[in-house]
Amino acid sequence: MTAQVTATSASVPALAARARAVGGSAVRDILAVTARPEVINFAGGLPAPELFDAEGVAAAFRDVFADTPARALQYATTEGEPTLRDALALRHTRRGLPTDSDDLLVTTGSQQALSLLATALLDPGDVVLVETPCYLAALQVFGLAGARVIAVPGDDDGIGPGALEELVVRHRPKLLYTVPNFRNPTGQTMPGERRAAVAEVAARLGLWIVEDDPYGELRFEGGRVPWIASCPGAEDRTVLLGSFSKVMAPGLRLGWMRAPAELLRACTVAKQAADLHTPTVNQLAAARYLADRDLDAHVRRVARVYGERRDAMLDGIGEALPEGSTWTRPEGGMFLWARLPEAYDTGALLRGVVERGVAYVPGAAFYAGELAGADRAGGPGRAAMRLCFVTQTPGEIGEGLRRLGAGLR
Repeated sequence: MTAQVTATSASVPALAARARAVGGSAVRDILAVTARPEVINFAGGLPAPELFDAEGVAAAFRDVFADTPARALQYATTEGEPTLRDALALRHTRRGLPTDSDDLLVTTGSQQALSLLATALLDPGDVVLVETPCYLAALQVFGLAGARVIAVPGDDDGIGPGALEELVVRHRPKLLYTVPNFRNPTGQTMPGERRAAVAEVAARLGLWIVEDDPYGELRFEGGRVPWIASCPGAEDRTVLLGSFSKVMAPGLRLGWMRAPAELLRACTVAKQAADLHTPTVNQLAAARYLADRDLDAHVRRVARVYGERRDAMLDGIGEALPEGSTWTRPEGGMFLWARLPEAYDTGALLRGVVERGVAYVPGAAFYAGELAGADRAGGPGRAAMRLCFVTQTPGEIGEGLRRLGAGLR
């Protein structure tokens, strides 16, 4: 007689606690529901595709495949292609930050650099300080690492040095994350004096600074402000992140980090475990583009157009928003931040506005976890919104603001 075993179905193990605790990106969620071509989308942080140097990038790829096809299609070192790292080091040095290629790690977009830093630096429960409001994908990275995220109070010039010092003494954080140039989401820039003060606090009290600079080259007025990484006292504790996404093409997924040797090595090991290396062909094409084309001239053309689009948004936003609203006037970058009167809830209003054919990102998404609940209950994020002004033409911006005003009314 043969015994029969009846299989029973058991539930699979649960997701990791960090995956259950961290939500999706508000921007990507909004993009999914605003993909209709008739929607004027101020929500996405997308560069204007008609301004990509498609011909120049395509020529760089053609030349790479003509000259070094086997190398382009082969595995590469984790640190990155030497020709690209040499070119990046030269660009940093020419901008006042002496840099060697060994100071750099090429990453698959600067977003990966953030993930690698979280892997290398953060244990669950570690404290991370951020500006407020803050780039929401950075909040996601730190949340997935199990960090406790605390926002540093500030003003129009950015993080308050006194508040930063108080929080460092009280919480002993691992790092401070900041976007000093044309910050996402507000578009504001941290002045040089404030950068030096932040660097002094970090040097005196012991703190890593992660300086994220994806927008810094997109300046359309005013003078360039030196990186925090070049401030006295910050040399051995600042990680500078850069990206080609906003100045060349986001689809290449090319970023980099400049960091002190020990931390750079730890991030390199983390990258080995994550993806071995960033695609070789993309790196070689970017290096070829930098050698054969004038990226700076291309960026100047892009910045000129973006400045015109910023002006179009500033010209019409006063009529679109309710009386009593305020908004920033960015000197560069891609974003403008608006605050409506306290009675408004931009999250609740979004659905009706999208039905009128325009979209924005509600402000509450950009606040640190332990502040977000307060925002939704009536804090500044509840009545705020981020508007991206670079993807549409001035005419489309004017129409989008007309629709926005109708939706808010």
